[in-house]
Amino acid sequence: MKITVLTLFPDMFGAVLADSILGRARSEGILDVELRNIRDYTLDKHGRTDDSPFGGGAGMVFTPEPCFRALRAVGTGSRILYPSPRGKLLDRALIEDLAKEENLVILCGHYEGIDERILDAFDIEEVSTGDYILTGGEIPAMTIIDAVARFLPGVLGNETSNDEESVYSGLLEYPQYTKPRTFEGMDVPDVLLSGDHERIRLWRFEQSLRLTKERRPDLFAAFTASHEQALRAKKPPLKDGDLTRKELALLKEIAQEDDR
Repeated sequence: MKITVLTLFPDMFGAVLADSILGRARSEGILDVELRNIRDYTLDKHGRTDDSPFGGGAGMVFTPEPCFRALRAVGTGSRILYPSPRGKLLDRALIEDLAKEENLVILCGHYEGIDERILDAFDIEEVSTGDYILTGGEIPAMTIIDAVARFLPGVLGNETSNDEESVYSGLLEYPQYTKPRTFEGMDVPDVLLSGDHERIRLWRFEQSLRLTKERRPDLFAAFTASHEQALRAKKPPLKDGDLTRKELALLKEIAQEDDR
């Protein structure tokens, strides 16, 4: 996959793209990220890319000219994204969809926003990484790149890794522990030292359920609803991918705890 980023601050991406999973994906030729400076496409003798908004208001707005020229230079056959709080939320479905593309272009805004004609002329998709405001689109662009790269074949090594990750599984991740067994009076839960893999698996599942219910009740409700039919059945038929009967019993118990 090739991702072209149009930005005023290409240097912001250096360390993020050079290290860890993204750096390895690039070195192995799985991911190609090209950074282009929007300022290189302005005809303004002072290199300006913004101006005051018509109708008044605070802040400055990206002018059409440099963005039009930059996007045309990249080529209009690619899927183009614009990080924006008013866009579609970046979730697993969207990330997997983006990962199927051969080419992506991410236009990073700055200042107060960009001229709406840029979005209209190039059929740009607005994508939101959350309900908050950042100084520019560079950090959301990094988030998009990292999230999408994890779904490219060969990037994670284990192709099932994403399914086991927090949120993607439908639940928050269970607590993790490592050596030493005791640290400053705090012990690792005994079950993790038992060697009983089934007990450990069920303990982790229970912890994920409790954490999700406490911290992300929206996710817990969605997870419970997705298993509603099995929860109602006296002896639910099980097939590959379903929760086991013990897992269903834990889910039912935790879901009903507030009702007692």
